[in-house]
Amino acid sequence: MAKNSASPALLLYADTARSSDLRYFARFTVPDPMIAMRVRGEKIGVLNALEYGRAQKSSGFDTVLALEPLVEQARQRHPDAKPGPAEVIALLARKYRVKSFTIPDDFPAGLCDRLRALGITLTPVEKLFPEREFKTPAEIRALREGNRASAAGIAAAERLLRAAKIDRATGKLLLGGRPLTSERLKTAIEIACLEAGAVSADTIAAGGDQACDPHEHGHGPLRANELIIVDVFPRVTATGYHGDMTRTFLKGRASEAQRNLVAAVRAAQLAALHAARAGVNGRHVHQQCLDVFARHGFETKNTPRGWIGFFHGTGHGLGLDVHESPRVSKVDRILQKNTVVTIEPGLYYPGLGGCRIEDVVQITPGKPKLLSDYHYDWELR
Repeated sequence: MAKNSASPALLLYADTARSSDLRYFARFTVPDPMIAMRVRGEKIGVLNALEYGRAQKSSGFDTVLALEPLVEQARQRHPDAKPGPAEVIALLARKYRVKSFTIPDDFPAGLCDRLRALGITLTPVEKLFPEREFKTPAEIRALREGNRASAAGIAAAERLLRAAKIDRATGKLLLGGRPLTSERLKTAIEIACLEAGAVSADTIAAGGDQACDPHEHGHGPLRANELIIVDVFPRVTATGYHGDMTRTFLKGRASEAQRNLVAAVRAAQLAALHAARAGVNGRHVHQQCLDVFARHGFETKNTPRGWIGFFHGTGHGLGLDVHESPRVSKVDRILQKNTVVTIEPGLYYPGLGGCRIEDVVQITPGKPKLLSDYHYDWELR
């Protein structure tokens, strides 16, 4: 980020595990909440003794301040109160001659109230760093690495499914004489991601009707001849950037209806990929999926048991967060060069099953660049 002396003063108080804005701003990690600000283009971090030396060596701050002396100064200025982050921030505001800050809209409410009581004006904004939407070459490389981790996880799942045997009496999948469950599949996926340098949390490995709820993680035994959605979205430990890839598998023999379902989803994804480019409305890309599904006879509707068909967006931005701007959906939004989005149409029908196929692309003026790479073979004998 280039310095800009005319930019508004920014204030964050967070840790990098929960705040992608702070991770983006600080360019290093801290496990506990810290004060960070930008004043007249200068990036300032306030760190305790535990983190101070590391921040000086490896953070993206222009200035690193020690927390403990500032706490002591705040104690002297507020002798009747136990000084906390609000008093330290107020002290720095006076030092840097700042009366107001722009803050993220998830800024801690209690701290916000305390700062306002100390006379500081705070203005929440939805996007503190709108430039996060546009990925640099280094970020593109980090996202490719995230998707290599995703592919490693999906490959681990496929290996287990290929190795599984079918219990002809129950229809369950067996591996090593024991039922192959969603939990076992997720464990294998998450180990593979760890070995690839990433952490996969909330991994999805859901079969049968469970897969008809797109965010159901999956539980219990997996069965032969049922569609199994495997969605892996790990965060690379070194960079914080994610991968996000989904493939659908079936162990055994698919029915004609299941083959038609999977074929329609893949056709919809290809149509969306063909349409996705800079200057195109994301709504148009989403409509390509709807049109394909309509031509294939797949209806979307709300039933007494919930929605069936294609009832989510075609894609979303990917970066330090799994879901970030821009969205590719029914909402009007022009796609722009060097944004990164997923393309992930899906169909979900209880009794038949669910299928979702997801890849990550960089938007360009022409054909989008695939940042994920894994085959589309899905029927495993």
